[in-house]
Amino acid sequence: MLGSVQTQSLSPEFIGRDAELAKLGAALAAAAAGEPQAVLIGGEAGVGKTRLTEEFVAAARAAGAVTAVGGCVEIGADGLPFAPISTALRALYRALGAELTAAAAGQEAELARLLPELAESGGGLPRDPHDEDGRVRLFELTARLLERLGADRTLVVVLEDLHWADRSTRELLAYLFRSLQRARVLIAGTYRADDIHRRHPLRPFLAETDRLRTVKRIELPRFSRAEVRRQLASILGAEPADAVVDEVFTRSDGNPFFVEELACSITRGCATGISESLRDLLLVRVEALSDDAQRVAKFVAEGGSTVEYRLLEAITGLDEDALLDALRTAVGANILLPSDSGEGYRFRHSLVREAVGDDLLPGERSRINRRYARAVEADPTLVRADERAARLASYWYAAHDPAKALPAVLRASVEARRRHAYAEQYRLLERALELWDDAPEETRAELRPADYAEAYPACGCHPDTPLSLLDLLAEVTVAARLGGERERAHAMAKRALRLMDRDDSGDDPLRAAWFWAQRSRVTEALGRGDGWDELSRARELVRGQPPSAAHAEVLTMIASWIMVHKSGAEGVDIGRRAVEYARQAGARDTELHARVTLGLLQADGGDIDGGIAEVEEVRRLLSGDHAVPGAIARTYGNLSSVLEGAGRSREAVAVAREGQRLIGARVSLGIRSWLLTNEGESLISLGRYAEAAVALAEALRYADGSYPRAGIEMHHGFLALLLGDTEAAVRYQSAARSGLLHDTQPQHLIPSRTLALQLASAQGRFDDARRELLGAIDSGFATGTTRFAWPLLAAGAAAEADGAAEPRVLERIRAAARELSRPTPLAEAYALVVDAELARAEGRTEPDLWAAAALAFARQERPYELAAVRHRHAEALLAAGPEGREEAGCLLAQAYATADAFAARPLRDRITRLAQRGRLPLDSPAPPATDPVESLGLTARERDVLRLVADGLTNRQVAEVLFISPKTASVHVSNILAKLSLSTRGEAAALAHRLNLFAPAAS
Repeated sequence: MLGSVQTQSLSPEFIGRDAELAKLGAALAAAAAGEPQAVLIGGEAGVGKTRLTEEFVAAARAAGAVTAVGGCVEIGADGLPFAPISTALRALYRALGAELTAAAAGQEAELARLLPELAESGGGLPRDPHDEDGRVRLFELTARLLERLGADRTLVVVLEDLHWADRSTRELLAYLFRSLQRARVLIAGTYRADDIHRRHPLRPFLAETDRLRTVKRIELPRFSRAEVRRQLASILGAEPADAVVDEVFTRSDGNPFFVEELACSITRGCATGISESLRDLLLVRVEALSDDAQRVAKFVAEGGSTVEYRLLEAITGLDEDALLDALRTAVGANILLPSDSGEGYRFRHSLVREAVGDDLLPGERSRINRRYARAVEADPTLVRADERAARLASYWYAAHDPAKALPAVLRASVEARRRHAYAEQYRLLERALELWDDAPEETRAELRPADYAEAYPACGCHPDTPLSLLDLLAEVTVAARLGGERERAHAMAKRALRLMDRDDSGDDPLRAAWFWAQRSRVTEALGRGDGWDELSRARELVRGQPPSAAHAEVLTMIASWIMVHKSGAEGVDIGRRAVEYARQAGARDTELHARVTLGLLQADGGDIDGGIAEVEEVRRLLSGDHAVPGAIARTYGNLSSVLEGAGRSREAVAVAREGQRLIGARVSLGIRSWLLTNEGESLISLGRYAEAAVALAEALRYADGSYPRAGIEMHHGFLALLLGDTEAAVRYQSAARSGLLHDTQPQHLIPSRTLALQLASAQGRFDDARRELLGAIDSGFATGTTRFAWPLLAAGAAAEADGAAEPRVLERIRAAARELSRPTPLAEAYALVVDAELARAEGRTEPDLWAAAALAFARQERPYELAAVRHRHAEALLAAGPEGREEAGCLLAQAYATADAFAARPLRDRITRLAQRGRLPLDSPAPPATDPVESLGLTARERDVLRLVADGLTNRQVAEVLFISPKTASVHVSNILAKLSLSTRGEAAALAHRLNLFAPAAS
């Protein structure tokens, strides 16, 4: 734009930094070998961080790497979300074009939140208010994009001035540091170390990255006296006198930028000599510019890190020739530099920009910002579309014009929300609260909830109803919670409720209930209670209210709390009302959420088939291409868990894998970890231990949070025990218990006790095993925990039988078993094992009890448990007398075949010892009686349904016979037809008769 411009004072020679360049070079080499690298470069302002990265980027580019540089923008609280990431991605887009587009294929709309060029219509998708995983999903997609781009080339991404980074940028950067896998990617960041005071927001980020072995830190020291001499010689073009070196070194304290400024004073022969003040030193060359150049410098200083040429043309009041002359002067004096894109200008060093900005008078600053704002409003094309809202918010706020600033700040908050930048949304909304009372009434009257608010569900108000302070407080509450500011979220909800009490807003109980529900969520997250008191207030407020989206959302939150904490019929009733109210209000996302919750509550309450049918229906409704990934993950994750609890492990594995396939990379690593954990648990149940180990290892790698990691460690512990690796089981059990130290959820605590009990029993520590058992019984088994409770009781009874059984403990087990429901055939099978183990503990030989347990487990998808029961059945037969010897031999051979195939060493060894004592061979198991129905892959319930369908019963009649709902019967029939590749009920009945599946036929 300016053509050739002669500049002054930059050191033509790169001085020192050999050690730092060597470290960066080593990181580049490691990245080129496929190991992602992260480097943080710190140092005081002016110490040469930018110059170092420029030299490194040039060397990396020469070595064939693709490079991209992005800088953080300092424009106050309205900082552009993800600004340096977006700038770097834009540079990659310019460099790689179609290759980047191909790498983003299928995720363009999501990634357009960071790189708008990817959007088909110039913008990203609006955020679904019920999709709270959007931010982490965006982080995951960014990581996967960089991995794909770094598969065949080395990428070097440099992010400058992280001390100005917005919170969203810091969190995305930390996520990339943790989650980038095999890829040729190097990410470097710079920051001012002298700015990082105790409360600086970058400080926790640096502390977190210090704990990551993948992140390297480089601290740039000041120059030595010898290096200052070399720098002066380079700038001056001659060897400096010792006296000059001494004075410059003393005054600059070895800071390279200050050395340059002092060298400028020397070369220009400044009348004032070397300035006494740092600020004066930085301003001395600016004040030597022409009046027009100084004017331009002031405008650039207040406009942000970089200001577009066309924008400067619109606001400086200079004609084009005068503006170009002023810019040429400022660039020639090394005050300003053209931006990397060539479309604007920035200060060569931020210290000079800060000095010029600080020198502005208050009225002068407001006037400049007003000019910026008016120019952008008059011609929005002057700035990038993705920056426009944030910059207008900053300009109008700095112009001290509340009437203009309030709507501008609210628009910027909406843009931040759409980019999943919740921390920046929260800060902007806090600024809107600050402006609320100062803005004229007519300005507030023109604001509409539909334009700025989405947190509180649509209330059916008239479209012309103005945005209220309560609407704004609802936005702040949710943004603060999602942005990690839980204390502020709690305070905002509390403020809203106080406001409603003060203003006698008792005629809006639904809104009050909604705020109480929000307080419940944050109270629990802050560890100040379980949130039930707040939800109870919400529940009382909505009682008797007509259906609405807000009512449905509050009821859904209550039902979800009950599902996690206590379950029961109460939750089912609330869940049903939530579904119905959401349906009536047309709140589809809330309805689907409520239906999944309802299904889980039904299953926990004993209606397993009804609960599964409810969730299966949601699964069917989510089969479209535009389903929210979070809803898919929640549905498939919970469905696989319920199926596993019902003993339908093969289906559970299929559902978990289908869920992973459907969501792909569109969800967070934590959600993928959850689905993988479910898959691993079901694979253990099926005896597919090698596959389970792979799934659990991957789940552990992706796990985010102590509770999920502890759950995975627990499954690893069970697997290690089955395989006989007691040492590993001890490690896993210890890690799991430590991770669950503050957890109160029975679904975690009961299996944790079961693992500890089984481990203690395996090590012969029967007193410890008994303590775990009694601790669990004392805590009680809430409704919905039978799937965890029965295995614990079975393990506890077995430990008593193997050790020195105490009658009082056996009675405690019996009493607990009497109170525990048996909602599934799997629970019934475990109950039979408990009876048999109690008999064994009392010294009674009861082959019939073990035979009943074996028959029950033969119908379940639990091959290991069946083998273990057969071993005990054979043991009882041998103890009963010689007449059962042949049957015992067959049972032991079958059990041994399973244990050997699974490499379940402890069980295999027990079987081997019993066979040796009984002098029975193990190499020729009798072939089990074949069940033709089992070969079709149907569950126990589906077999019952098929038998009745073959007898000609309708869905309603099937439901009556099996005590299930007609809808559940219909779902089972649909599943049977799908598994058998049939089209009609008649075909299913014909197949059953042709294969003689059920003989004699049921009457």
